[in-house]
Amino acid sequence: MSAEQNRPGIVVAGVSGRMGRMLVQAVLESGDCRLAGALEREGHAWVGQDLGTAMGGSALGVTVTDDAVAAIAQAQGLLDFTSPAATVAYAELCAQARAVHVIGTTGLSEDDLRRIKAAARHAPIIRAGNMSLGVNLLVGLTRRVAAALGEDWDIEVVEAHHRHKVDAPSGTALMLGEAAAEGRSATLDDLRVPAREGMTGPRKPGSIGFSAIRGGDVVGEHDVIFAAAGERVVLRHLATDRAIFARGALRAALWGQDKGPGEYDMADVLGL
Repeated sequence: MSAEQNRPGIVVAGVSGRMGRMLVQAVLESGDCRLAGALEREGHAWVGQDLGTAMGGSALGVTVTDDAVAAIAQAQGLLDFTSPAATVAYAELCAQARAVHVIGTTGLSEDDLRRIKAAARHAPIIRAGNMSLGVNLLVGLTRRVAAALGEDWDIEVVEAHHRHKVDAPSGTALMLGEAAAEGRSATLDDLRVPAREGMTGPRKPGSIGFSAIRGGDVVGEHDVIFAAAGERVVLRHLATDRAIFARGALRAALWGQDKGPGEYDMADVLGL
């Protein structure tokens, strides 16, 4: 067996998308794994084509397929930034194959999360609303600042993304809100304020609000604002290159190779 064949085989889902292409590039540039498969939805124009050719470059010897069962069965990891329905289906297939499933998909429902949790009883699942090191540091800081400041400090999470993003608040914004709630020994469901419009009345003490901006080609910007009478503390992360998410996802897939079944996040991967 060649040295390349000894490396973990990684499948990328949704390879035609902007994030999918970056994930493919991250795998190809890594010396620690190999590209074992490329998935697209049934009926997509890329299915049956060589992935490299479909991406406008040289042939890679990997054919784009819609047969997720066959692709995942031969792999040790799946990088998945697709849609909730696809992610749940992939989680069940990764569980059967005992493959590491890295989930960057956002907009998952409570039922989706229950099904993913069930799949994690059989294989490692690493799920995060954001795969970057900087964001995960920001999550930890948010938790600590929220714990240090009292309810007289209002918390607002403000996020901005490109015009094509379909869910709001972003998965990262929800991660930050959850961290702030944990810092106050509560759950986000207890403290979250829905989108404001019209005569909303005064703000409830201790609540956590969200604001979402959509426009242009913004990669991702997140502010956590702690506001009190006479002063504000603002924690901020700006992403300028989506490649940070791809590199983080691949790091997670490699980290998970020797881990047992269970649910993990990027804090586990990064040892934060």
